[in-house]
Amino acid sequence: MKNFTAPPTQETAFTVSQLNRQIQQLLEASLPWILVEGEISNLAKPSSGHWYFSLKDDKAQIRCAMFKSKNTAVRFRPKEGDMVRLRARVTFYGPRGDCQLSVESMESAGEGALQQAFERLKNTLQSEGLFDAKHKKNLPAQPERIAIITSPIGAAVRDMIIAFRRRFPLTELTILPSLVQGKDAAKNILRQLQRADGSGHFDAIILGRGGGSLEDLWSFNDEALARAIFAANTPIVSAVGHETDFTISDFVADVRAATPTAAAELLSPDRHQLIRQINQQEQQLIRRMSRILEQSQQQLDFSTKRIRHPKDRIEQQQAQLDQLTRRLQHSMQRKASEHQTQTANLAHRLERNSPIRRIDQDRQKLLDTDKRLARALSNALANKQTAFARIVDTLNLVSPLNTLSRGYAIASKDKQVIRSMNDLKQGDAIKVRVQDGEIDCTVSTTRAL
Repeated sequence: MKNFTAPPTQETAFTVSQLNRQIQQLLEASLPWILVEGEISNLAKPSSGHWYFSLKDDKAQIRCAMFKSKNTAVRFRPKEGDMVRLRARVTFYGPRGDCQLSVESMESAGEGALQQAFERLKNTLQSEGLFDAKHKKNLPAQPERIAIITSPIGAAVRDMIIAFRRRFPLTELTILPSLVQGKDAAKNILRQLQRADGSGHFDAIILGRGGGSLEDLWSFNDEALARAIFAANTPIVSAVGHETDFTISDFVADVRAATPTAAAELLSPDRHQLIRQINQQEQQLIRRMSRILEQSQQQLDFSTKRIRHPKDRIEQQQAQLDQLTRRLQHSMQRKASEHQTQTANLAHRLERNSPIRRIDQDRQKLLDTDKRLARALSNALANKQTAFARIVDTLNLVSPLNTLSRGYAIASKDKQVIRSMNDLKQGDAIKVRVQDGEIDCTVSTTRAL
């Protein structure tokens, strides 16, 4: 018995650099961009401005780097233990054999959840029509009494008070203090809103606070508050955060102001402009009164000249009455003559357009049309018959049935006509078509001619 052994294989060994380069290409090609969530640990912020940290969960961790050109766009300052969501590329540093994430963007994982909740509520209320312009109430041109629902110690309330004092100090302001941040803030704002709207005392209501993160402004994204704003009878201005901040209250309110100061400017007329308007209206009133006095004086002078003895007026009116009587008689005679002429013309036109004559004409036209139609149908039928006969003759010339009638047959295999003996082999099943049917055959031999 012989022993057979396999020859040794010739395997090529990688260098470490080649292996790391292969790993780098595979990783970066298969995971170009990913979203990953985790907890920040080992956060380092050197003087270069870059951030280096680890992202971990309860079972694993991975190194991360976010360079200065990217981390300047982060809206919050991350710290140890923060839960974050990263958009990053998986990179592999060959010289050390390290795998890490190169971070493109970072957001708080909690803020991401808030943003999703914000979008869900926004879509729900929008689909119900709470944002539609047709439901918005117009702001009063010069409101006298305004309620401001905000924090009594924030910069926002101070800015609004200053704006009202600067533009129109006569506006009566009522500050309804409320929490504007935290767990109970939404309920507090809602209670003050219902209190202000239910009183019927105010011409407009401002909901306001300064800027902040999405979490800071979250009390103004409360569904119950949004529905209360929509149901309110008093016009409401939402002035929450900065110009770039948007809350659900902004969409439901009758007017959204970019800042609390802008809300005060919307609801307060400019006193200097009002003074100018009053002065202009005063001058217009003076000019109008002067013009009225002048016109009245002229009318008085004219009326004085027109005063005459009643006898003169009676004689004048009698002459006018005689003249009007003559004009009326002449007009009646002219109208009667015109009516007679119109009646004669209508009788003549009626006789000329008698329906009997038109019926006779239409009957003759109908007979002529019927004759032309009969001739046209007869000619068309003859032409179609001639064309059909030509087509039948042409079809018979090329018809395979005509060929079969002369004693020929057509052989086919798998519904394909057999044109050469090369299309067949011994044992093939074929069909032979003759004039009056088909014959199933099996090929036994083939011979070349």
